[in-house]
Amino acid sequence: MTSSQTAKKQDLPPTAWAVLGLLSFPGERTGYELKKWADSSLRFFYWSPAISQIYAELRRLEELGYASSARSGPEEARAKRRYAITDAGRAALACWARDTAEAGPPVLKHGLLLRIWLGHLSEPERLRAMVGDHVERTRGELAAVREAMEHAAGVPEWTFPALALRWSERQHLAELELAGALLADLADAEAQNETPDGAPRATPDAARAGGRQGPGDAPTPG
Repeated sequence: MTSSQTAKKQDLPPTAWAVLGLLSFPGERTGYELKKWADSSLRFFYWSPAISQIYAELRRLEELGYASSARSGPEEARAKRRYAITDAGRAALACWARDTAEAGPPVLKHGLLLRIWLGHLSEPERLRAMVGDHVERTRGELAAVREAMEHAAGVPEWTFPALALRWSERQHLAELELAGALLADLADAEAQNETPDGAPRATPDAARAGGRQGPGDAPTPG
């Protein structure tokens, strides 16, 4: 590998490595097939790139010599371009996969929790409804994960993708458990904000609107 190729390798974004990773399994695949596979595997524990991202990365990988492509012959009614990983691409991917320093910490961006954090601007019943919707979505995702696990079961080439899917199954189960605990926490918070006669207490925003400052500018130090 040349020094320029090494530099380019180090600059590749995670999306490029993910697409190359999809190509590292046996067989040749079209961009559309790669997207379908990402939707049924990668998205359960990382994310699924858009089809436009996949094709952009495939072009980049070909330029680097990490992937090759060929158009289908006249035996197919509609011409398709299929992609495969090259020896150089497999070597670069193996090097990247072994580099634990590049893995970094997991990143959590929980849209529901961002809204719970702003719960003082909403109503308790609305917050509970949000959590309920989240539970239903999570159950649907859990069913999809388990369907993907069944598809991968018993296929030697998919042993390690199956392990990632099994982790994802546990993560979704934990998410359901956390949602149940969050509903209990919301009930406790609602009870604490009620006066003895059952009326809601004034919110921090209402107190500030009346000219009274809370005990601090922020609920956390720093």
